[in-house]
Amino acid sequence: MNFLKTHSIHYIFFLVVGLLLGWVIFGKGNNSSAENAKQLNSENETQLWTCSMHPQIQQEKSAKCPICAMDLIPLKISGRGDEGIEPDAITMSKEAIALANIQTVTAMRGNPVKELHLYGTIQPSERLLRSQVSHVNGRIERLVINVTGETITTGQVIAAVYSPDLQNAQQELLEAKKLETVQPALLEAAREKLRQWKLSDSRIADMERTGRVSALLDITADVSGVVTAKRVAQGDYVTQGSVLYDVADLSLVWAMFDAYETDLPCLKVGDRVEYTLTSLPGKTFSGKIAFIDPSLNKTTRTTKIRVETANPNRELKPEMYASAVIRATLPSQGAAIIIPKTALLWTGKRSIVYVQLPASNPPAFVMREVELGADLGESYAVLAGLNDGESVVTSGAFAIDASAQLEGKKSMMNTDRTYAAASDKRKHASISVRGNCDMCKNRIEKAASVYGTLSPVVWDSDKQLLQFDYFEDSVLENATKAVAKAGHDAGKYRATDSVYNALPECCKYR
Repeated sequence: MNFLKTHSIHYIFFLVVGLLLGWVIFGKGNNSSAENAKQLNSENETQLWTCSMHPQIQQEKSAKCPICAMDLIPLKISGRGDEGIEPDAITMSKEAIALANIQTVTAMRGNPVKELHLYGTIQPSERLLRSQVSHVNGRIERLVINVTGETITTGQVIAAVYSPDLQNAQQELLEAKKLETVQPALLEAAREKLRQWKLSDSRIADMERTGRVSALLDITADVSGVVTAKRVAQGDYVTQGSVLYDVADLSLVWAMFDAYETDLPCLKVGDRVEYTLTSLPGKTFSGKIAFIDPSLNKTTRTTKIRVETANPNRELKPEMYASAVIRATLPSQGAAIIIPKTALLWTGKRSIVYVQLPASNPPAFVMREVELGADLGESYAVLAGLNDGESVVTSGAFAIDASAQLEGKKSMMNTDRTYAAASDKRKHASISVRGNCDMCKNRIEKAASVYGTLSPVVWDSDKQLLQFDYFEDSVLENATKAVAKAGHDAGKYRATDSVYNALPECCKYR
């Protein structure tokens, strides 16, 4: 028993000593932390609280948003070494920058080059389209070329025509031959008539020598090329000049591209174009712009661009799909600052970028409104609003803008510092408005929101309350009258019976 009692006393002693040491070490540490926090708070500005849905609400203590009843969140405060930064600048810690994936690029001045993507098809050259015709009147006795797509060469027999007129002309030649010594001009006239029907001098001489007459005439090809259309069939009657075949010479072809009207200032006759074909991967073809159609297609808003290309191996075939990429220097632009498209935030008519302030610690960003020039595909030329060498945010700009909105500073949706500068003058309205359904809600909010309210107008159908923020008392008065005029009893104003009776049945609240 004495042994146990002695050990118990020892255990109690060590426990008391341990508690005293812990109080000395940790208690003083806590007091030191509390003192440091107190000192830090005293150096900072007063902590503000705001609503994540209604950033115009700013209060000095934690509460609920008077509009949506959400819990207010602490607003980031400046005052930790950024007194020299612009008032509208947004400061962010390195951790916040990493979480928001904020990236910047240096805005550089250069010659704007626009990359144009054109699409089109291969077409035969209209200058090399020919029609193969019949040289005499008669009946098609034989067609050597029976299908389209066949290739013909100059001098090749392509058809035979039975022609009584030809037989008569040959008889005239033989009769004139008999009178050659008396009337040589008559013989020459008979020969010329046959020459006009494309009979060769050797064949005419053979007729004169043998005295044989034939009513069949072989039609020979006048041009070389590919038959693109067959216009007659065997047995058809034709006249002199009737088209037998349409022939295209494909040794030179046209690549016809569609260019939008916005691309036309970058294109001119004589520019070299390189293009590829989906049917011939790995090969690149080139040519010069020979013609730009002066008129636009009113439906597609495009115009035709003609590029002439030699085709000695007949690789390019009509109706093949072609795609071209042209890097065109914009005319009359000169050197301009060029930034990526990802840096831009659009708000209707305004174009916004965020610029990182140089030598700012912690990093700070400020909003800039810029004037854009030409669209360069993946980038824009900037005419005004940026200086050469400034760091422009290309990723994470929305996160910076959201922070600006929460702090009540200039942002994409807030062109001035209304929220921050006049937050102490802001008033909140809560008006009793009678209504029933969603139609009532739309009617009430629309009527009240046209008189200079500062926040979104919200009508709660359960509480029958209309809430919004305002500065001037006249805004509250005019908004209340407008709601009553729309047919809903609002505050001290009552809707007239005529307006109320005109409401749909689901909106009748009386």
